[in-house]
Order: sequence, then structure tokens, then C-alpha cells
Amino acid sequence: MRCDDFTDMFYERDGDFSFKERLSLAVHVFLCKRCASKLRRFEDARELLAGIPDSFVPVDVDFEDTIMARLCAEEEGDPAFDIPGGFSTKGWVIAGVVILVSLSTSFFSGDFISIAVSQGSAFLLPLGIMIGILVSAYGALFIGSHLKEFSERFRLH
Repeated sequence: MRCDDFTDMFYERDGDFSFKERLSLAVHVFLCKRCASKLRRFEDARELLAGIPDSFVPVDVDFEDTIMARLCAEEEGDPAFDIPGGFSTKGWVIAGVVILVSLSTSFFSGDFISIAVSQGSAFLLPLGIMIGILVSAYGALFIGSHLKEFSERFRLH
């Protein structure tokens, strides 16, 4: 049996083989390492696809209905829609403190002072804008990722 015959037979017939065909496939897989690796990858993919629940990919259902049902379930507070592991407030605060300390101590380095003296406002103005954007974006991401937690803590729902 050639590799092309094996590929055609195995992928297109989905397991409906006679005893003679099964025997020739087994002999070919035993002798051909390339087809054996194809067969292993195919079986691994089949196992992965078998593990996916049918509700994961709706086939006969209109996508609009599925999306609206999931949005309604999310608004009702279905725990299946919570972020696994969540965003740790402690991790965000530690990262914020590291950013704050690194930004504030960078102004005291010798390189910063020499550049600031020689360039003046041509250096300090873009640096100030960049720091403002960085701190604003970090704050927005922090608040956005903890919005549900903040609204529950401060009773804003």
C-alpha cells in the first residue's frame, strides 16, 4: 500500500473497513513512520473534538439567538461567565506601586538630569505626556477589570 492510498482510505471512510483493509492499514502504519505520525495526530485531534460539548458550537441554531441568550445569562450573573482565576487586585496594586516607584526614581538618575538640562522642554513635555498617558491607561484598565467588584463593594448596582 502506498501512503496516498492509506491517506485516502483512512480519512475518507471513517472506520468502515473490512478485515483485509484493516490488516493492510495496520501493516502500512507499522512500516511507515510518516503515516503513523499522521494517524497519531488524527487520533489526538479526534479526541480533542470529542471533548468539546455540543453546546459549544451550535450547528442548527441561529447565531443571533445563541448570542442573545448568552448575553442575557451574563446579565443575570451566571457563574459560568465569570473570569476563571479573575484579576487579582493585589497583583494590580503591586504592579502599580512598581510603576510608580520606577517613574518617580527615574527623575533622580544622572542620565535623566543631563538630558533634561541639555534638551529642556523638548524632552520634558513629551515625557510628561507619555507618563500621563501611561498612568491614565493603567488606571482605566484597573478600574475596567474590577468594575464588577467595585460596584458590589460600593453598592452601585
